[in-house]
Amino acid sequence: MRSAPLCLALVLAASSVAAPALAETKTAPHWSYDGKTGPEHWSTLSDAFKACGSGTSQSPIDIHPGKAAPLSKLDLHYTFGPKDIVNNGHTVQADVADGNTLTLDGKTYTLAQFHFHTPSENHIKGVAFPMEVHFVNKAADGSLAVLAVMVKRGKANPDLAALFAKTPKAGAAPAAFSDAAFDITKLLPADGKYYRFSGSLTTPPCTEGVSWLVMEKPITASEKQISAFHKFYKHNNRPLQQSTGRDITAFED
Repeated sequence: MRSAPLCLALVLAASSVAAPALAETKTAPHWSYDGKTGPEHWSTLSDAFKACGSGTSQSPIDIHPGKAAPLSKLDLHYTFGPKDIVNNGHTVQADVADGNTLTLDGKTYTLAQFHFHTPSENHIKGVAFPMEVHFVNKAADGSLAVLAVMVKRGKANPDLAALFAKTPKAGAAPAAFSDAAFDITKLLPADGKYYRFSGSLTTPPCTEGVSWLVMEKPITASEKQISAFHKFYKHNNRPLQQSTGRDITAFED
């Protein structure tokens, strides 16, 4: 297995911690990606969701970096794979074992889960992708960093196939996942260049202050694998938000 330093996002990262990391509870209002509970109405569903409408640094965005900057390579140590697969009604989410870390600005974040959006939530220079993976990392002080990886059509990814084959139906109990051959780093591009900006969760409550690290290069999945995910979700992406003049930097060696 590779363990880095490697570079990003997710989303990335974050969409959702970005999305599903803050899944609904029994008392939380229902939200969705369509109709009266869709993204344009999230801010009206609960006072707790007001940032979805009034926030000034919302995600996702169309990434047009303003400058190249001497960003550090991501100090990324992803070694341990999923322990279970959850289909929470919003996405397919892989909860991971403890021990995977990302160090950013001297602070250590622990990977909590990763999940998928289709089509991609973030765009890169006007280009959308068939899928996006968000690796949601949380620090001891509660701050979040979402590493986002775009997925394009191409060569099949065996690790994605293993995940989707184990995915339960929406609302069903989590499916235990134990695969000694699974390599979480195979869901990351070899090229470490990334974009960085401050944003929000891409699902309610749309909390801001999330560090987004979006990998510049995508990974690939076969058409069959993308279609397999579409059996669960055909679209679970929040529409693009205004970048509102925020700084977007690109990795530079």
